[in-house]
Amino acid sequence: MTNKTFRRVCLIVLDSVGIGEQPDAARFGDTGADTLGHIAERVTGFALPNLAKLGLGNISPLKGIEPAGKPEAYYGKMTEVSVGKDTMTGHWEIMGLKVTIPFNTYPDGFPEALIREFEKETGRRVIGNKPASGTEILDELGEEQMKTGAWIVYTSADSVFQLAAHEEVIPLEELYRACEIARRLTLKEEFAVGRVIARPYIGKPGAFTRTSNRHDYAVKPPEPTVMNRIQEAGLACIAVGKINDIYSGEGVTEARHTKSNDDGVTQTIEALSSDFHGLLFTNLVDFDSLYGHRRDPEGYGQALMDFDKRLPEIQAKLGEEDLLILTADHGNDPVHSGTDHTREYVPLLVWSPSLKETASLGVRATFSDLGATIADNFGVGMPVNGKSFLNELK
Repeated sequence: MTNKTFRRVCLIVLDSVGIGEQPDAARFGDTGADTLGHIAERVTGFALPNLAKLGLGNISPLKGIEPAGKPEAYYGKMTEVSVGKDTMTGHWEIMGLKVTIPFNTYPDGFPEALIREFEKETGRRVIGNKPASGTEILDELGEEQMKTGAWIVYTSADSVFQLAAHEEVIPLEELYRACEIARRLTLKEEFAVGRVIARPYIGKPGAFTRTSNRHDYAVKPPEPTVMNRIQEAGLACIAVGKINDIYSGEGVTEARHTKSNDDGVTQTIEALSSDFHGLLFTNLVDFDSLYGHRRDPEGYGQALMDFDKRLPEIQAKLGEEDLLILTADHGNDPVHSGTDHTREYVPLLVWSPSLKETASLGVRATFSDLGATIADNFGVGMPVNGKSFLNELK
């Protein structure tokens, strides 16, 4: 029996904040990837004093982030065992699922048959249809999209069908409807796309910006996750940021949309101000979408420092019966080649004002150890994958 359980668990995923290459990184073309390590080396004045106090520097050597003599949190890192390195795969594994069949990727663009069917059903033609970064494709095709009213379709190294349209040219409702059509078409076995993403933008040629009206259309998890079990037990499962989209609403009792990392932190604090029994699950996506994919180590470093400054505000909302867990879902090294995610370990920091001791949690064999720990805490059905570390928390 464990001697400690928590009424509320606040789990925050710092999207793409990896902490060094996994042993299988070469299989993914990611040898040498180290998101946090390379940011620490590149960014002048990089400092994360609040995360350092918890023990971030005790997980792996990081320039400018000294190991804490007495870390305030339990610390370690987790290994991804699923076959992908995308957001959905990482999050699903966190909640107990091991993804063994990868979604299809489209390095040469989507098949003609899919594009033709999509054009027919939406009544607009498609331009693009290739892998690209979201900002570059707008620079290249945004003006043409405005003139012609066509859809910009693009993908990445992940299994995503991304649909961009100017909000003043194609109304959001029509964009979302088109995404629902794309979602239905890409669920067919021969296409098997993980996510469809609405990517609305505004502005004029040369100064386009993507808006916060992004919407993800994911595949439902193939089996129940720990979140489903929490919901079935009558407990809260509050999703902040992309979490609701990533799990297609499965197991979610309340969803909060966010506009930025800062807004995500604010909404997390607001949710913690209410009395609930269960899980608060937040994803902070800007690290990945604004800085990782754009290979911007300085912007990434600043975003981490901004989060670090606000971390005490989150901690201040947590009492003796609350547990805070900080982790990530994959890497996205901003100095690595290409523009896509990197196969890395993710950090694990576990803190509560009621924990009297702290220690290393070591290298966890799977992200699912986290889901198993949360299930163990709430006394709900344990996932097949993962080993709880709840009884290690003293």
